[in-house]
Order: sequence, then structure tokens, then C-alpha cells
Amino acid sequence: MRDKQDQAVALSYDEGSESAPKVVAKGRGFLAEQIKKLAEEHGVPIHRDGDLVELLSQIDIDREVPPELYSAVAEILSWIYKANGEIRKEVFHDN
Repeated sequence: MRDKQDQAVALSYDEGSESAPKVVAKGRGFLAEQIKKLAEEHGVPIHRDGDLVELLSQIDIDREVPPELYSAVAEILSWIYKANGEIRKEVFHDN
């Protein structure tokens, strides 16, 4: 059995777009670590969900997430928007 912690999948989504998020990078081992490192360096939020990564890793690069995974990916996007809002509050001292 594969170690789900040893994997990474990067999604790209244009807010306001009618298209589904796309898989733009994926990998295991060293490549997974590089994907995570680049995300951190560029301030891209990282959400850890081994089961979802396992499913998303089966999607080809530059392919949209299938409808069967929309609800799971929507939860992640919601988490990211919330995290971004909290960061803005901390940086700009908004209430």
C-alpha cells in the first residue's frame, strides 16, 4: 500500500470561472516534496487529505476534476477562502 503522506496534487482554479479546477501538478516522494515546497514559497495554502490526494492523483495533468469529486474539492476551496480571509485580517488588522 502506498503512503498517502508521500503524495501531493496541485490544483488550479480561476475564481469566477465556470470551469472545474484542474490538476496542474502531482507526484510522489521527492516530487511531492518539491510541489509542497513551491506552494509554501509562493503562499499557496496546503490542505492535507490523504484520501482525496489518492483520488486526485489518478487524474491526468491539465484535466479538470470530475464531477464525482466536486463536493470534496469545494470543501477545500471553502477552507482556502476562509484561510485567506483570516490571513488578510492578521496582515491588515481588519475586523
